[in-house]
Amino acid sequence: MTRTLVVVGHGMVGHHLVESLRTRDTAGSWRIVVLAEEPRPAYDRVRLSSYLADRDTGELALAGADLAADRRVELRLGTPATAIDRRTRTVSTAHGDRIGYDALVLATGSRPFVPPVPGCDLPGCFVYRTVEDLDAIRAAAVPGRPGVVVGGGLLGLEAANALRLLGMRPHVVELAPHLMPAQIDQDAGRLLAEYVTELGLSVHCGTATRSVDAGPDGRVRAVTLGDGTVLETCLVVFSTGIRPRDELAGPAGLETGPRGGFLVDERCRTADPRIWAVGECAAVGGRCYGLVAPGYRMAEAVTDQLLGRGDTPFPGADLSTRLKLLGVDVASFGDAHAEAEGAMELVYADRTARTYTKLVLAPDARTLLGGVLAGDATAYPVLRSLVGRELPAPPERLLSPSAR
Repeated sequence: MTRTLVVVGHGMVGHHLVESLRTRDTAGSWRIVVLAEEPRPAYDRVRLSSYLADRDTGELALAGADLAADRRVELRLGTPATAIDRRTRTVSTAHGDRIGYDALVLATGSRPFVPPVPGCDLPGCFVYRTVEDLDAIRAAAVPGRPGVVVGGGLLGLEAANALRLLGMRPHVVELAPHLMPAQIDQDAGRLLAEYVTELGLSVHCGTATRSVDAGPDGRVRAVTLGDGTVLETCLVVFSTGIRPRDELAGPAGLETGPRGGFLVDERCRTADPRIWAVGECAAVGGRCYGLVAPGYRMAEAVTDQLLGRGDTPFPGADLSTRLKLLGVDVASFGDAHAEAEGAMELVYADRTARTYTKLVLAPDARTLLGGVLAGDATAYPVLRSLVGRELPAPPERLLSPSAR
């Protein structure tokens, strides 16, 4: 007998779940109804900045013609879910429909967090999340004028580069003492700041955004920082983190994690055995993951369960990452911030070559716990593979690129 799976959300993780189930459900035991809030099928949000160069959403598309032709899948675009009735096992939509389900997967993703600073809602303020956001930023950009990005993390630097490519002169404002505080340490952050400054970005770290100030026309005119600095600008992009989309939880009687997100167990299942959550909206054991790779692993674990192939648990997330930001290699892996008890840091910094390598070692000084690379990340695959293992050579030999 064919059962109905309702998937709420058609972002990258929701789409991965649909594709995983389509591929592996050879018996055709599931009919899938996807409720997509956006007006377009799933696209590669990780590569969103490339849209500024070619303005071709087709290059970002994840859903092919085979999905549209699959009679087992009903994709409803521009159809947000508004309520879940667990007693009748139905999902209501903004169009007034009620869709019954045998299983429900919540893949609602997240929303950008905008700090409640005065003026944050003025015309000329944007977030950096969707194709429509980038269209709006492009329309507001004025070549030669300054623009301000609030947030110096990965997405904030991507937004700043987007403004640069649009001909603007970007300022990046970061509350932490250095750029990308979640991934790299202060010394690597300083090196990254040197690189991006040479590309035309102005970096302001260790200061808050006090206000966004309006001009006589009511639009953004300037940003005032916590130290009193005033940055003239006609455009502000907020990139200060994300918050899980869990607004369906409360009315449905579903628990949320301490920092939001649908609370799920290690199998990505809520307290209701017919409802799962995956991706950025899922608080696995209370923790949300803001990267796509853990979301894909959650989707695959849920697919196993839907197909009766065991109660496959989510195996956890490797948060190691390697990036090329504005042409600069940056990587972090394992315990990059030396948070383990007794952890030791061994650093090699070449100011001439402008490279930085840090190894985090266990108290025995032989076991690698993690590390940070900036300027040159060619050693990343090898070093990442050694995490948790005894090093094959003295750690100082692994630090210098010339010694590797």
